[in-house]
Amino acid sequence: MKQLKSQGYNYVKIDDYDQLMKNFRLQFFEFNKEKLNNQPLSDKEWDRLTNYMLGRTVFESAKVLRDKYVLERDDGSKVYVSFIDEDHTKNLWQVSNQTTVVGKYANRYNVTILCNGLPIVQIELKRRGMNLRQAVNQIMRYKKHSYIGLYRYIQCFTVSNGVNTKYFANSDKDILYSHTFFWTDENNVRITNLKEFSIAFLSRDHLTRMMVRYTVLNDVEKAIMIMRPY
Repeated sequence: MKQLKSQGYNYVKIDDYDQLMKNFRLQFFEFNKEKLNNQPLSDKEWDRLTNYMLGRTVFESAKVLRDKYVLERDDGSKVYVSFIDEDHTKNLWQVSNQTTVVGKYANRYNVTILCNGLPIVQIELKRRGMNLRQAVNQIMRYKKHSYIGLYRYIQCFTVSNGVNTKYFANSDKDILYSHTFFWTDENNVRITNLKEFSIAFLSRDHLTRMMVRYTVLNDVEKAIMIMRPY
């Protein structure tokens, strides 16, 4: 958490899913404030937005994230709003930890990175020496039990035991350990240490580029693929 805050993330305390929704409403307005003429969304407008966003698959949510939405205001006017900007400095970045979400079971998530109020990266940490497969299996349990609503907008996961760190894209299908990857520097040297990975991969500018340039949405397989820029 200290490392991410030093990289420009603002800490936000989110205890549960209701607080996640409240935070998203505030961040969405702040991000689109000029387009909305500094007029916060009414409850009816908010309902229209969330009805459009929620109840979708992970793949469909990824498309919504990258698209614009025509919001109909109560006076009948229409406004084009968006959920992410290609310029990372225009996005609102936050980090939270230990959020408890109750689905089939109650689960507590280690660290969540949010962009404009939407959770886009989930980080699962294990003790040094523990097998990373345990972290991947735990994320699969989260997906089955409590990754609902806005959590469908998670684009990728990071798992680490401090020494070894890997990432993988979100999916509607089961996630296999063989789908996890190491990140490398420009000389193709693996970056496995969590702190170094955070600086390289979890920087705000890189996450923005990853989402708007280096992610392929495969319409045939309904899959999200994170490509490495060579």
